[in-house]
Amino acid sequence: MLHKKIFSFISILLIVSVPAGYCENIDTRDRTEQIEMLKKIQRDTFQYFIDQQNPKTGLIKDSSRNASPASIAATGFGLASIAIGAAHGWISYKDAHTRIQKTLETLKSNDTHRNGFFYHFLDPETGKRSWNSEVSSIDTALLAAGMLLASTYFSGTSIEKRSREIYERINWPWMLNGTDKFCHGWSPKTGFLPYYWDMYAEHLILLALAIGSSSKPAPVSVWSGWERNSDTYKHKQIIYSYTGSLFTYQYSHAFIDFKILSDHGVNFSDNSLKATLANYQYSKSFASEYKSYELAWGLSASLGPDGYRAYGALPGEGMHDGTIAPYAALSAIILTPQKSTAAAEYFYTELRNKLYGRYGFRGAYNLDRNWWADEYLGIDEGIIVLMLENYLNHGAVWKRFMNLQAIKKWIDKTNLTQKAA
Repeated sequence: MLHKKIFSFISILLIVSVPAGYCENIDTRDRTEQIEMLKKIQRDTFQYFIDQQNPKTGLIKDSSRNASPASIAATGFGLASIAIGAAHGWISYKDAHTRIQKTLETLKSNDTHRNGFFYHFLDPETGKRSWNSEVSSIDTALLAAGMLLASTYFSGTSIEKRSREIYERINWPWMLNGTDKFCHGWSPKTGFLPYYWDMYAEHLILLALAIGSSSKPAPVSVWSGWERNSDTYKHKQIIYSYTGSLFTYQYSHAFIDFKILSDHGVNFSDNSLKATLANYQYSKSFASEYKSYELAWGLSASLGPDGYRAYGALPGEGMHDGTIAPYAALSAIILTPQKSTAAAEYFYTELRNKLYGRYGFRGAYNLDRNWWADEYLGIDEGIIVLMLENYLNHGAVWKRFMNLQAIKKWIDKTNLTQKAA
């Protein structure tokens, strides 16, 4: 647990390389150990994308299971993580370039896309559609985000050129299906799915990239086309997602620095902070009923003892059964550094034998059911790598991503107010 000893702001800055204000009331010796722990977690988690990348296509598996298909969202997170790994010296720039280039070649030549949108799951060996999956709007956006971020580490190379070509190939208006909201996806047999991004969710990155496109942009109206439903929990007014899953308040925030943006008075970073605190408090309110909540928190979509579930907190659906996803608390570290670090310490020290392995923390656990996930999910691994990169290295991902022309166009077109970082 954290020791409550107060050290000066200046002394902490001299010891660790993390943003100011994130280190109050923590013993400097313990803080140094915590930073080393977080760095190890990030490095171990990164390894997933090296081992689970298909050498033939460059696509990255959805999970560590042997028979798992590739996931385009996991591939997007993977491209970003590989570039970050090269910047840290975990792999050489040459190796990273080769790996990313292979993926981009597959994506560029892949004829199974629809208007530039990719199928959710692909065969890692061939790049063809897998599991009869849908053409996915959000997963294509996460792929594009990771791809564009990776390209910033290789400016002036074929990676930058190819990434731009794949991104600009996406016909964003097509996925609107004649509405002002993005459809979740499209299927060859049934056409557009009956679900739309009509309330708060992880789709802000989708809207930003769609509006910011230079070739086939979505109309600016899509930014205001979804309902900003709000409710209170523990006296906090929150624009909430349907499930209340923590990842919905994280995915877009890994790339976009929302703390410097105001959407006509709404700051989505502040909103995610309130939602994260609500998630923490919601977990703790059931601590007497579920052992998992006594010393940990983090309710989010994850594997569970009864299959994959969209666990979450109020406001929202708030489904839970005592299952904790370590990635959820850890990936909130940019918002709740002390609570997230304390959770990471607990996972790492007390549960390490069953929860931690080659790629860091496994998917989830449930103490009451004595259930421990035996696999890793690519999207969980990716959000950890990116959020820790922002936290440990002064918003490194944000600085690169916010400088993309597409993001600048989105900010300008939607009249978002931007303050200095």
